[in-house]
Amino acid sequence: MLHVVCYSGGHTSAICAIEVARRYGKENTVLLNHDMHFTVEHADIKRFKKEVAEYLGLQVTYANHANPNWDQFDVCVDAGAFKVGSGSELCTSRLKTEPFAAWLKENAKQGETTCHYGFDANEAARIQRRTGIIASMGYRADFPAALWVDRTIQKTEEIGIARPSTYSIFKHGNCVGCLKAGWQHWYIVFCTRPDIWLKGIWAEEEIGYAIHHDEGGPVFLLDMQERFEKMKAAGVPATENVPHQTWWAQARKIVRIHESSIATLPCDCHQS
Repeated sequence: MLHVVCYSGGHTSAICAIEVARRYGKENTVLLNHDMHFTVEHADIKRFKKEVAEYLGLQVTYANHANPNWDQFDVCVDAGAFKVGSGSELCTSRLKTEPFAAWLKENAKQGETTCHYGFDANEAARIQRRTGIIASMGYRADFPAALWVDRTIQKTEEIGIARPSTYSIFKHGNCVGCLKAGWQHWYIVFCTRPDIWLKGIWAEEEIGYAIHHDEGGPVFLLDMQERFEKMKAAGVPATENVPHQTWWAQARKIVRIHESSIATLPCDCHQS
């Protein structure tokens, strides 16, 4: 039986890889990764993937897009859309799903392969959906971090490997400028990665549609820029490690206080 770990570079996927290799042996384990361009995948995520693989004595196997220099914006501009089909993000399909399916078809036997995902126990709907998708392809899906009772490791620090530094700001190890992420993520992009913010604006202009579609309709990055500038000037923290409703409430309060303090500052002019 072949055991393919969907090795994303996130902490839970690393825990998944360790559990699978320990249970089934490294000789039966493949760490399958989609190596994203260095501009959108943080260097410390690449460090983390390498160190965990070295600990396991395995090489990382890559299933990449044909153009290694393309990021999520490039594939969308090439296709002329951000979403495809039922509304799933086109970047995921082009950069991950299609290379993954092609690799399985060429290297994994149906009925003799299990694909392991680093989903958490609180992602029941995601687990159910992925199980069905993988089953329709002729393979089995498993979720060690969510379903295994006899776990052997909870965090990579137990084996001396620090999780990616990106977790100090982000909740996940996704691409910076993730097209599935909300405005809280994109505020971080605005504050810390102006290059990616500008590329997102370029992609929206090229495609003619917005990355975000809120309740009132599409909202372009440029529509949010003035608001984000005020938030940054007021000192709203750039982090995903606060629940989004709480974060937005705090952001509004911080901006109000900042603007009120500016309005009450004494005039710098001098009377003659």
